[in-house]
Amino acid sequence: MPGHFEPLPGGGAAVALDDVEISIIRSLAVQLLELIGPGPAEDADDDPLAELFSEGPSEPPADPVLKRLFPDAYSDPEGTPQAREAEEQRAYSAEFRRYTENDLRAGKRDNALAVIRSLDALASAGEGGAVLKLSTEESQQWLSALNDLRLAIGSRLEITDEEDTDLLYRLPDEDPRKPMVMAYLWLGGLQETLVATLLP
Repeated sequence: MPGHFEPLPGGGAAVALDDVEISIIRSLAVQLLELIGPGPAEDADDDPLAELFSEGPSEPPADPVLKRLFPDAYSDPEGTPQAREAEEQRAYSAEFRRYTENDLRAGKRDNALAVIRSLDALASAGEGGAVLKLSTEESQQWLSALNDLRLAIGSRLEITDEEDTDLLYRLPDEDPRKPMVMAYLWLGGLQETLVATLLP
């Protein structure tokens, strides 16, 4: 089980993590939470109706990581659209973002918090690491959070396609990006084995 998730009888997944691995994942999840930022309800007076009817931003985020986590809903995958089409796509994307981004951010926050809480419970159980056991629902939250973490790191590393990923394996040890690359690849392995536990 070291280094990868395995299915649990009856559903869910388990992975053995040492203290360093727990610390790395927790730190990355906290950084992701800070990047996503607080939700509108955290800034308001706990009014459920205000949260229900609050509108999100209509412009894409400036930070490239947030752009990757919250991409435009409408864009032309075939290439550069004509000026009129581009303007329509921006308008549709702005409208879509206005009504969905707050919920997307809340979901990503919830998933990152679920990772932090499960790791905190694991860390308080003993020294030297332990076996993390997740229910099926927790596995889904972990899977989403691992995906977000990899997107964030991939964005910082400027990974856009498989060819970029191949180059990461050839980075020299003295390259300052090496620790981020190692985290990116390791989280990819965790994500892949967690997906396998959720398949029927």
